[in-house]
Amino acid sequence: MAINNFWIFSLTFQLLLLLHVSSESSLITDDASRRPTKFLEYAKSPEVFDWMVGIRRKLHENPELGFEEFETSKLIRSELDLMGVKYKYPVAVTGVVGYVGTGEPPFVALRADMDALPMQEDVEWEHKSKVPGKMHACGHDGHVAMLLGAAKILKEHHQDLQGTVVLIFQPAEEVFAGAKKMIEAGALKHVEAIFGIHLTNQVPLGKTASRAGSLLAGSGFFEAVITGKGGHAAIPHHTIDPVIAASSVVLSLQHLVSRETDPLDSKVVTVSKLHGGNAFNVIPDSITIGGTLRAFSGFSQLQERIKEVITKQATVNRCNASVNLKPNGKEPVPPTVNNMNLYKQFKNLVRDLLGEDSFVEVSPIMGGEDFSYFAEAIPGHFSFLGMQDETKRYASPHSSLYTVNEDALPYGAAIHASMAVRYLEDKASKGSDSPKDEL
Repeated sequence: MAINNFWIFSLTFQLLLLLHVSSESSLITDDASRRPTKFLEYAKSPEVFDWMVGIRRKLHENPELGFEEFETSKLIRSELDLMGVKYKYPVAVTGVVGYVGTGEPPFVALRADMDALPMQEDVEWEHKSKVPGKMHACGHDGHVAMLLGAAKILKEHHQDLQGTVVLIFQPAEEVFAGAKKMIEAGALKHVEAIFGIHLTNQVPLGKTASRAGSLLAGSGFFEAVITGKGGHAAIPHHTIDPVIAASSVVLSLQHLVSRETDPLDSKVVTVSKLHGGNAFNVIPDSITIGGTLRAFSGFSQLQERIKEVITKQATVNRCNASVNLKPNGKEPVPPTVNNMNLYKQFKNLVRDLLGEDSFVEVSPIMGGEDFSYFAEAIPGHFSFLGMQDETKRYASPHSSLYTVNEDALPYGAAIHASMAVRYLEDKASKGSDSPKDEL
């Protein structure tokens, strides 16, 4: 009888223990599923929101060009110091790489670019650029504010991190391929995946846009000097006319897309500048032309064909031509290709956080982004965060009238932080070996 009582007691105890563990597990699961919402609520709180807006406005007033972001970097480091976030500096001249979490694998990175553009701001407002000829006209001030917001969220919830989040504040996205320099400087050491967000006026506030595979085109530039022999316009037979040669070049370059490219494979070759001559009756010695090329595939082959067309058309017209594919140090960037697994994770998270209709499947875009270097090195995912609303129209990037809808900042901060946490949780459940790049 005593033995039977013992077994009954033992079974009852084990059953109660299982029920307790199950209850705790359920609470943990519920808490994890609610975490992105809590992050967004925290980012929208007046204290955090006003803080992010303040950072964005300070950066907007004091724009700095690529590899000149010394004050921008100083502000970022100051904020990270106040949070107690460790970081490395300098990385690729002005870059900052912060670390939140255990310091152990797995490692996942979040990236923000921080350079401005060489253009004059035409928006009249209290926080207009104080630097003549320089402006944050692509939202990078907002990107920095959002990543610092994510850093604050992650630091407040560091006990939930099952690995390490790497915060990459990158210089020189606009011209000099700062991402490439960051990789060379070791910014991706141990990192298994990376996420980037870009503000856009093409998507409503509170929604995101992305796609799997090719999202943004490879982008590059070219400049050529076509040299002949100048002279009086009345006696052209005594000259070697570079204007005729340049005209032939411009027309022939259009054939690279219309006659050499599969109509289903998008490419762009645009000649956007042509300079030469100062008088109506003088044939100049030389003409300078320049432009851009965009492609999702065959980018290097297109570069070579541009060079070949320019030099050979010049020769046909008895001129010489020199071609520069990196004018003024402008680095070409490869296509931005989103990893399929990361795309699925991002899409699911955004829908969980903001609702089923919060994700927009976007078509491939001919714009370029040096985030592509990160996504070539390791699995990456790049997305757009909407800021358009019904009360105000927001200008396109690289416009002198460009503004940021600051109501978008909490969404960016929360999505950054939530994506990092979810990635680490997923990796912890599967092991920290890098996932295969499935496209």
